[in-house]
Amino acid sequence: MRYVDDIPAAKRYSVIGLGTWQFGSREWGYGGGYDDAEAGRIVRRARELGITVFDTAEVYGFGRSERILGEALRASGGTDDVVIATKVFPVVPTAAVVQQRGVASAQRLGVKTIDLYQLHWPNPVVRDATAMRGMRALRDVGVVDQVGVSNYPLRRWQRSEVDLGGVVLTNQVQFSLVSRGPMTDTLPWAARTGHVVMAYSPLAQGLLSGRYDADNRPTNRVRAANAMFLPENLRAAGPLLSVLREVAAAHDVTPAQIALAWTVHHPHVVAIPGASSVAQVESNAAAAEIRLAPDEYGALTAAAEAFHPTTGVSAIPALMRARRS
Repeated sequence: MRYVDDIPAAKRYSVIGLGTWQFGSREWGYGGGYDDAEAGRIVRRARELGITVFDTAEVYGFGRSERILGEALRASGGTDDVVIATKVFPVVPTAAVVQQRGVASAQRLGVKTIDLYQLHWPNPVVRDATAMRGMRALRDVGVVDQVGVSNYPLRRWQRSEVDLGGVVLTNQVQFSLVSRGPMTDTLPWAARTGHVVMAYSPLAQGLLSGRYDADNRPTNRVRAANAMFLPENLRAAGPLLSVLREVAAAHDVTPAQIALAWTVHHPHVVAIPGASSVAQVESNAAAAEIRLAPDEYGALTAAAEAFHPTTGVSAIPALMRARRS
C-alpha cells in the first residue's frame, strides 16, 4: 500500500481507502448477511492490506453505516491505527447542530475522537462560518481531530479554512476518469499546499469496471438511476473501456484496477471505492501498486476526454424511458 506524503496529520492516509455507503444501505441490494458478516470480513481484510482510511457518513443508512463500521473496526483490532472519516449532513449547519451531530456520530462509531469530520455538502444559503465554529468547538474538546469538507469548489474550501481558523485538511469530491473537474484547480492546489482530495465514486459506480454495456445494464436502484448507465452512454463509453482493457491487459490486471490507478496517479489523492466482497477490496487495494507509464496515462486521459455522455436535465427523458422498460 502507498500513503499520502507531507500532510499535517498524525495518522497515515492510504491512497486507497474504503467507502462504506453500502454498509446498512438497502438500496444497494447486496442481500442477507452482507451487513452482519461480509462487511466485517471486508473491513478486516482491508486493514490487513494496509488500507487505513475508512469513510462513512451519518446519512448512510441513517446511521447504520457508522455503527457497522465502528463494530467491524473494533472487532478487527481497534481504531488507533486507522483514519475514521465521517460526515455531517448540513441541513441546518449551525454551530450547535454540528456539535450535537458530531457527538452522535462518535457515539455510533464507538470512538472518543473522530479522526476526520467533514461537512457533507456546502449549504447553498448559510455560509460556513457558523458550521466551522461548531467544528472548532468539537476539535478543541477532542471529539474531532481533523476537519474536512465535501463537494466544495476550491474557493469555498479555501474560505472554510479562514472560517475555521485552521487547516481544513480534505475535500471529498467526485473524481474519476469520467468526472475530471477537480483536475482544473482543486488537485493542483491540494498537492501544492499539503491538503488531500478524497475521490468518491472513482469507478463511476461501476461504469469503469467494464462489466456493463448497452445489452447488460445494472439492475440495482442506485446504478439504474445513474444516467451514465443509459444504453446510449454505455455505447459512447465503448472506446474508453477499450483503452482501459488494453492497459489492463498490459499489466495483467482488471480495467477497474487501472481506473483506480489513474485516479491515485495524481498526488495527494485518496480514492475511496466501496466493496461488496473481500475479493473486491483485495482488487481495490492492489491498484495502489500499479504505476502507469506516461503514454498509458495519456491514452486513458485522451479517451476519457473524448467521451461525452448525456447527463443532467437532458438525460431525464431517457431515464424515464429506461425505468418504464
